[in-house]
Amino acid sequence: MNAKPDGKTRTTGALTHLDEQGRARMVDVTAKPLTRRLAVARCAVITRVDAVEALGDTRHGMDPVEAARVAGIQAAKQTSSLVPLCHSIRVDQVSVDVEMSPHRIEITAVTEIVERTGVEMEALTACAVAGLTLVCSLLELDPDVSMEELTLWHKSGGRSGEWQRSARDAQRDLQKAPPAVIADPAGHDPPQQG
Repeated sequence: MNAKPDGKTRTTGALTHLDEQGRARMVDVTAKPLTRRLAVARCAVITRVDAVEALGDTRHGMDPVEAARVAGIQAAKQTSSLVPLCHSIRVDQVSVDVEMSPHRIEITAVTEIVERTGVEMEALTACAVAGLTLVCSLLELDPDVSMEELTLWHKSGGRSGEWQRSARDAQRDLQKAPPAVIADPAGHDPPQQG
């Protein structure tokens, strides 16, 4: 499926990373002009413990949130080493924002570049690795910690122009309530929401 400038998805045509014989290939971008491109990706880390309290304790000299930011930025620059067939590009700008509430951590990654190819995979990779870094920090306290909703939210530049996740999808995600979890000192699972 390919994004169209109107924000809809095109379901016809071939996968771009396969040639006519069905073999893996890199997309040829040599004839494309250089344009400014931007991508925004988001994900959420869900935990049963109070993340604000757990990750805010930096008495031992490590700030897990800053470590996650650096990990995300570093990952964006290494995307072509991690994702097969992804173009090796010099990312011009990466930012990773972490917004914490007690049981949900929102991560937003923004990547920008002037290039012949998009920077969506770099934004998604930055978001994913920042999220995994926070999962790693919380895993000892909460083996149920999870990373969810890794999603591209916006892209612009290039032939396909601007694409934005629909307002309906954005509204639905904003209305999602964080899980009602209470850490039971006895170690029992919290009550399930129906």
